[in-house]
Amino acid sequence: MNEIVFPKNKEKAQQMAAYMKNLFPFAGVAAPERAVLEKELLKVSKKMPVTELFDLICFYYQKSEREYQYLAIDLATVNVKRFSFEDMIHFKPFVIEKAWWDSVDAWRKFFGLWGAQHFEEMPQLFDAFFGEEDFWHRRIAINLQLLYKEKTNTVLLKKAIIYDKTTDEFFIQKAIGWSLRQYSKTEPNWVQTLMEETDLSPLAVREGSKYLPKP
Repeated sequence: MNEIVFPKNKEKAQQMAAYMKNLFPFAGVAAPERAVLEKELLKVSKKMPVTELFDLICFYYQKSEREYQYLAIDLATVNVKRFSFEDMIHFKPFVIEKAWWDSVDAWRKFFGLWGAQHFEEMPQLFDAFFGEEDFWHRRIAINLQLLYKEKTNTVLLKKAIIYDKTTDEFFIQKAIGWSLRQYSKTEPNWVQTLMEETDLSPLAVREGSKYLPKP
């Protein structure tokens, strides 16, 4: 199949880059248009050998414009059911390459989906990110279970939160608050107790308590 080349729209590209603090160049392709352009490749990718697919993901992730990183993550995500634990570990370095909240949270969704389908191995996946030097990796450990609801492993969630509770990094404290806010929809009492027993940052408390009953 021919290589995907996103058409360039200078005006949109400038707007999209500005939204991401001009950290990355953009082609200027909005998500709905990108979805149309990607559709056939995503379909074909499901029949590719895993090694070939991984090479294709690497190829697109290395390209300059940000939309190609999104494409690479989409390729990984639509094939998530095909990957073994060993395969998943091969994707870990991508998290801290060209890292910002948009790509990291997209990778978190990818890893989270795999964990939801492999609950017995999910703790091993958590361990691959927990306590890592790079805070973007640790953000994934904190938010790995965002969509797990009643299946959330609270031992791991608490472990990740406690580890980084004093970390002076906005994206870590935001992640702690996000994980607590999300889980409070399922177990508000657990979240309330953790917040009462743990000296969390004001940001984490503010974010995490949004859905809790007001005193």
